[in-house]
Amino acid sequence: MSFFNKLKTRLFNSSSKLDEGLDAIMEDGGEVSAPEAAPAAVPEPAATAPQAPAAPAPVASEPQAAPEETQRSGVLGRLFTKGGEAEELRRPLDDDMLQDLEDLLISADMGVETAARVTANLAEGRFGKRVSSREIKQLLAAEISRIMDPVARPLPLYAKKPQVVLVVGVNGAGKTTTIGKLASQFNAAGKKVVIAACDTFRAAAVEQLQVWGDRAGVPVLTAPQGSDPASLAFDAQKRAEEEGADLLMIDTAGRLQNRADLMEELAKIVRVIRKRDETAPHNTILVLDATTGQNAVNQVEIFQKLADVSGLVMTKLDGTARGGVLVALADQFGLPIHAIGVGEQIDDLAPFDPEEFAAALTGLEP
Repeated sequence: MSFFNKLKTRLFNSSSKLDEGLDAIMEDGGEVSAPEAAPAAVPEPAATAPQAPAAPAPVASEPQAAPEETQRSGVLGRLFTKGGEAEELRRPLDDDMLQDLEDLLISADMGVETAARVTANLAEGRFGKRVSSREIKQLLAAEISRIMDPVARPLPLYAKKPQVVLVVGVNGAGKTTTIGKLASQFNAAGKKVVIAACDTFRAAAVEQLQVWGDRAGVPVLTAPQGSDPASLAFDAQKRAEEEGADLLMIDTAGRLQNRADLMEELAKIVRVIRKRDETAPHNTILVLDATTGQNAVNQVEIFQKLADVSGLVMTKLDGTARGGVLVALADQFGLPIHAIGVGEQIDDLAPFDPEEFAAALTGLEP
């Protein structure tokens, strides 16, 4: 299964939420009709009027059957066939509809400011025109893709060796798994990788990294539980230099902004690795859990100040009905989005593709 198909399947909750919301919006004041068919319907009575008086009877019966069919199937499926031509439920793109759309996007965790900007751009040049749910989804996908295209950038690889990548985030965001997947993918691409398991407080995190390291053939440097993480990072940096590694990936303990001790620990890791290389870390990746919704915005704000975040990875998009938070992050911060994850397997983490994401989020084919 391609990554897009996985993304679309596992973002079903998000796209279904948008689908259902759009259905409700279209049904509120919408009418089943195709704009192309409206002009064709006008000449029919004129063409039959000059003929015998008996002719109008069958003509009058045909239009009565179509609305009944509309009531039975048009609301549920939105698309139905009349005389071999597809018709859709349409509604004028007016102030009321735009407000409904904005509320829908906010409910999908796109954020108030981003939702307002998206709907305003969507209405530009189209205000007052009758649109279908399908057309709205296409317009939404195009606008989402436009916002996210500038931030879709894979993790950069520099000539500098070793390139030190510091990975930060709150507990449970998926840092350890993300490091394992990235290391395995880079190793498979011919890059020499070293991992430093600097979350020395959680034995489970170290064991998880060791499993990924064994699977990928990547060395994982560890220290006894409770050891100084900064000291381990320094030793790992030295070994990576000696072995000519391309990448040193440093896992860190999950931390929250209200834990001053953990924040100081992170600052210490940075100070120590800069003793060997004043330009390190060369990348600081913030791993975010999509299921936290708008709380991800707060995390970016905090970690940007504390750790000089250079890029984002968002995990667990398969576990949320509110994938729109990634759009809000792109719109508000403009930080590179290196990859997204939709599962536990190695190929469930892939470089971020804005068109595929927008299509999956809105339920369209790319």
